[in-house]
Amino acid sequence: MISFLQLTPGEDATEIEAAIRRVVSRGWFVLGPELEAFEQEFGLACHAPHVVGVGTGTDALAVALRALDIGPGAEVITSPLSAAYTALAIMAAGARPVFADIDPSRLTLDPSAVAAAVTPRTAAIMPVHIYGQPADMPALMAVAARHGLAVVEDCCQAHLATCAGQPVGSFGTAAAYSFYPTKNLGALGDAGAITTADPVLAERARRIRNGGQSDRYLHEEFGVNSRLDEMQAAILRARLAFLPAWTARRRALGREYRAALAATAAVTVPREHDAGHVYHLFPVLSPARETTREHLANAGVQTLIHYPIPVSRQRAVVSADACPIAERVCAQVFSLPLHPALDIGAVHQVVDALRGCAVVAPDC
Repeated sequence: MISFLQLTPGEDATEIEAAIRRVVSRGWFVLGPELEAFEQEFGLACHAPHVVGVGTGTDALAVALRALDIGPGAEVITSPLSAAYTALAIMAAGARPVFADIDPSRLTLDPSAVAAAVTPRTAAIMPVHIYGQPADMPALMAVAARHGLAVVEDCCQAHLATCAGQPVGSFGTAAAYSFYPTKNLGALGDAGAITTADPVLAERARRIRNGGQSDRYLHEEFGVNSRLDEMQAAILRARLAFLPAWTARRRALGREYRAALAATAAVTVPREHDAGHVYHLFPVLSPARETTREHLANAGVQTLIHYPIPVSRQRAVVSADACPIAERVCAQVFSLPLHPALDIGAVHQVVDALRGCAVVAPDC
């Protein structure tokens, strides 16, 4: 069986165990030295002057919007191809998500669709660097500049990614990262962070994440309880040292998949638009998705769908925005196994299984 991913610690197990022992022996579990150190170290890794650790990637998006005073009455343009949490974060801040369609090749926000979606109520654009593929940030920043909009980047699937040589997260006013266990840099539980170059925004985000407190028991504004705890911060510090090598491994596996799938008719592979792609996932498209996935399962290959329903069609969101490209992609997309513990031989087994699908099941 070729597993879709591996969540248990592997080569990093010794470092994680040491980190856990360090936190337990210190007896400090919230807003302590591990979080402060991780914020500094992660900032250096992603070239962000300020990092604010929070409880989840969803909270990172919502708190960033609130720190920018984007809330009730405001609209935030975002992608319909994402986990629903992107839109739920906008709603948690009190704003309304507006969905612009995606580029059919890049699978990220189409800048022309974003420009067409701007209204007098638009306050921000929230691009999603989906699957590790950077959105077209130069074009999106041009749209934002024309209309005086804030940009909050959803980098939850794009740790260490770059766009045109510039780190994602450094284009907009703020960015959000998730450290959910499946991410390129994953905790052993929920965790997230906000990055920004604005010290005033960072300080307000720190206040909001901690109940709006400016000092102990002095609550200056409505805040939330969303703090990246010491245990997860220590684990993330341990894993951060491995992230560059893991990223290089993901890119190598992505290249191998692309080369091997070039002559395979069973699936369509979205283009790599930027060398800064970090291959959080390896999505492919098939008009006969379920038949193809069933064939792969019978061959011992696990696959998952990211994502079967456009966010704009989720009942929790209730949107009338038309996104036909995202609708088509969500009806065809599924993800092949790709993670740092995977070897090149497994990639070729997956590709051989797909070739077999094209032979034995022409409707694939």
